[in-house]
This record gives sequence, structure tokens and C-alpha cells, in this order.
Amino acid sequence: MEFLTDYPVIPTYHVLDEHGNVIDSSHDPKLPAETLLRMYKSMVTLNVMDLILYDAQRQGRISFYMTNYGEEATHMGSAAALTNDDVVFGQYREAGVLLYRGFPISQFMNQCYSNALDFGRGRQMPVHYGSKELNFQTISSPLGTQLPQAVGAAYALKRENKANGVGVGNSEKGRCVVVYFGEGAASEGDCHAAMNMAATTESPVIFFCRNNGYAISTPSREQYRGDGIASRGHGYGIDTIRVDGNDVLAVYNVMKEARRRAIEGPRPVLIEALTYRVGHHSTSDDSTAYRSKSEVSSYTRTTPLSRFAAYLSHPSASPTGPLWSTDQEKSFRSSVRKDILQAFSEAEGIKKPGLEWMFRDVYDEMTEGLR
Repeated sequence: MEFLTDYPVIPTYHVLDEHGNVIDSSHDPKLPAETLLRMYKSMVTLNVMDLILYDAQRQGRISFYMTNYGEEATHMGSAAALTNDDVVFGQYREAGVLLYRGFPISQFMNQCYSNALDFGRGRQMPVHYGSKELNFQTISSPLGTQLPQAVGAAYALKRENKANGVGVGNSEKGRCVVVYFGEGAASEGDCHAAMNMAATTESPVIFFCRNNGYAISTPSREQYRGDGIASRGHGYGIDTIRVDGNDVLAVYNVMKEARRRAIEGPRPVLIEALTYRVGHHSTSDDSTAYRSKSEVSSYTRTTPLSRFAAYLSHPSASPTGPLWSTDQEKSFRSSVRKDILQAFSEAEGIKKPGLEWMFRDVYDEMTEGLR
């Protein structure tokens, strides 16, 4: 009789070291300069937008906000490996995925102001974005609800892919679903139900867990035992990998391969991205009450932005040399800040939706009592 008590630790996949140097050149995706710059500029844009909207909430100009500090690589690395036809179910810290897909800055501002031009017409609280055009499902506040929904959508895409002749060797013609969630949401029953359903139905869904160390104020060491979230994949029979979530190129490689496996299988894939939530959980939270400044500073000595910038600034970044410099950084930050502030100012001046929008887009035909 033997009980299993010791399990090997799941390794973490890296491409860059903490200084932005490539560890093994065979794992450098060698992306086109245009793609690399789009990824980095999107990361910077998200960072600047966070700074502006966080301050706006503190000034009482918007009611709520959630920053993405420290997690930018999970957004852009994964988004760049997908197509806009792939369906995204986010939690509430994936604004960068939507930004990378082309969601306009003006709409981020309109949504946070809940004004008349907000696609949701003010029905959602700030940062609960969505875009039908970009296949980004509207964010839902309750934790974990997006997980079983994502599996259902993936099962539908499995049937669509089969009808379109998608299989081994032509995953680029197919579609998959990516569902983002935190390690805290992984404790919800919906997460377990979703993984089991995905495995048994062999649905093309990628479970992307952002393990950022905290479920609001609860540290990960108090949330679960065992080897993180990745260790759960084996129990469900799901292909699984753990990645350095602060390494944008590692995230890209992992998502690219996960997408291929999900569509060609078809099968579910679990990615656990190890990262760190540098900011407060939200503007309703004060993280100094449960973690030290020294802990936070230990994670900010090198950031996803600084690592990627170092990679882009290296002479070998492209056949023609470096792709980025400190002068370009300064110029781009100044330019994008002006653009965001202009969009912010315009959104602030737009009126709120009329009361009738509580019911429009809800009823196909307004009932007599609501007219």
C-alpha cells in the first residue's frame, strides 16, 4: 500500500531573465519589429492609462478603478498570440487584451464615466468592459462565473471548427476561447466544474490563470495547498504549463502553443502565469494593511515593462539593431498621455444615458408599462 505524498514541482517556463536578456536563443520567437513595438507600446499605453484613471478616481471624477500594474505582460503576451476571432472571457484585470485588439481609448474613458456613448449605456460599473466587435465578452463582477460560460462557448466553437474542416496543421483557420481568471477565482466551484466539463467535452478552451499572489487581501499561501493552480490540470486530464507571467515573450510562446493544441486537439489547456499585483486590488482597497512596502518594492526593481524595454533596446533586437531607446520612451509616454487626457476630458463632458436606457437593449419591444 502506498499513498502519494510527494510530487515533483512544476517548472516555470522563461524566455527572458529579469534583465531582459534571452536565456536560450532557440526560444526567442523573433517576432517582427512591428509586432514587438505594438506589444510594448500597448503595455506603456495601459500603464499610462492606469496612472490617469487611478488619480481620477482619487479626485472623485470617476467612481471606481482597478489598475494593472505589474501584470502587463500577461495581457500583451497572450493577446499577441491570439487572433481577434478568438473569443475572450475576462475577469476584470485584462484591459490590455482589449486594448491590444484595438478597443479605442475613447471607449475606455466612456465606460469608466458610464456616459451616453458607453457601449453598456452605464449599466456596468467602471472597468467592466466588453466589445461584441472584438469578441471580448462583457466583464461580470461575481468571481468565476465566466469559466463555465467560456467552456460552453468553446464547445460551440468545436462544432464550428469541425464543420469548417479545421484540424491538425491548420489551427490558424480555427477559433478557440480564452478565459482569464485569478488564483482566487480558482477556488470557486465554477472553476472546477468548468475544467471538468472542458476535459470531458474536449472543448478548445484555454484557461489562463493569473496567479498574482493575492485574492484581494488573502495571500496565495492561505488560499490552497499543493503546487499552485497548475497542479490541478493533471487531475482533470488537461495539458498544463506554468509560465513566468512577467516575461512577455514567454507568455507569447506559451499562448501560441496552447492555441494550437486547443484547436487541433481539440482539447482544453491550462496556463498558470506567475506574476505580482503591484497596485491595490482596487480603489476600494488599501493593500498596505496586509503587505509590507518592502515586499512590493522587491517586485518592482524589475518590471514586465523594464524587462521588455531592455530586450528591445539590445543591439540584437532586430536585424537593423535596437528597436527602442530612452528618448523614444520619453516621447511616446508624453504623446500617449496627451491622447488619453484628451479622451478623458471629452468623456467627462458627455451626458449620462437617459433613464429609458435602463430598458432599451433589454426588451426587443418595450412593454406598455415601461413606455
